[in-house]
Amino acid sequence: MGRIFSGVLLALFASFTAAQNQVNMSPGVTEIGADIFELHMLIMWICVVIGVAVFAVMFYSIYAHRKSRGHEASQFHESTKVEIAWTVVPFLILIGMAVPATSTLLEVYDNDEAELDVLITGHQWKWKYEYLDETGENISFFSNLTTPQEEIYNTEAKGDHYLLEVDEPLVIPTNTKVRFLITANDVIHSWWVPELAVKRDAIPGFINEAWTRVPQEGIYRGQCTELCGAYHGFMPVVVHAVSPEEFQAWQAAKRGAAQAESQLAMQTLSADELMAQGKAVYETSCGACHGAQGEGGIGNAIAGSSVVMGDLSQHMAIVAKGVAGTAMQAFDAQLNEVELAAVLTYQRNAFGNNTGDIVQPGDVTGMSNG
Repeated sequence: MGRIFSGVLLALFASFTAAQNQVNMSPGVTEIGADIFELHMLIMWICVVIGVAVFAVMFYSIYAHRKSRGHEASQFHESTKVEIAWTVVPFLILIGMAVPATSTLLEVYDNDEAELDVLITGHQWKWKYEYLDETGENISFFSNLTTPQEEIYNTEAKGDHYLLEVDEPLVIPTNTKVRFLITANDVIHSWWVPELAVKRDAIPGFINEAWTRVPQEGIYRGQCTELCGAYHGFMPVVVHAVSPEEFQAWQAAKRGAAQAESQLAMQTLSADELMAQGKAVYETSCGACHGAQGEGGIGNAIAGSSVVMGDLSQHMAIVAKGVAGTAMQAFDAQLNEVELAAVLTYQRNAFGNNTGDIVQPGDVTGMSNG
């Protein structure tokens, strides 16, 4: 009944609604998103009707019964009929609003019978995704902002998806109920993808649940919506919805890549290979704090740093374990052995440091959890 009423009101005010598309909610692409949008419109139009009716009666009464026309105020203090009316009518209106709202909320919080579970962990300032598999062969990776520093600092024109680009998107299958288990590693974040009708706070020590079922393939973008630090705006969410067949192929490729990385960690890499990969790791994981050219920012400068130029084992420990009481995070759980070795090599030989030190994956084995 609520949907029919909402549909009639939407038809009557179609031109007004069309004009408000840019400021109104979006129904998104999911069924639950459409239900939320219909509830939003239904409640909004009920409030509009109530507001118009109340103000119409008030303005009419003020005009038609004004003192200059000789009207005397009616005395109905402690009128039983009036008190019953202004108690019962709002009660019935609230019940009429609560029924569809409760029905929609039950859908929103129905996390049962999920076909895929994904653990989402917020870090400053990136997301970690872990696909929970019954076999224990979990796929996990970090998703980092890839918007070029040149766009951020206005030395180049901004792209179509400015601050909404990542190196590793979350990939989910279409027509599959996916449950998200959302938490945080450091401070409070919030995982939000409007087109999927999902928004949940990521709180350290707690796990919040949400779910979605995407009916069509596509790329859906969102952001962290909780002020989580200086680079809060550099923490986008990108979700790729693909066919179940393509998702299975992606899973197989990720597992194959993980095996290849494990084998690579046992090899000796050339300085050029380490520097090339180290540069990529630095840009995604270090540059936001330490500067694109190692000049420093939120974090200390890398160029000429006493830590980078000093004892290698101390440098390794700081990168792997972080520094308590500072913004320097522990990267042993974020980077694998190859990435740790590469970024250490890059830091010690870029930005004019030129120590000549080459760090191999075997040198940092045990520091990374993969």
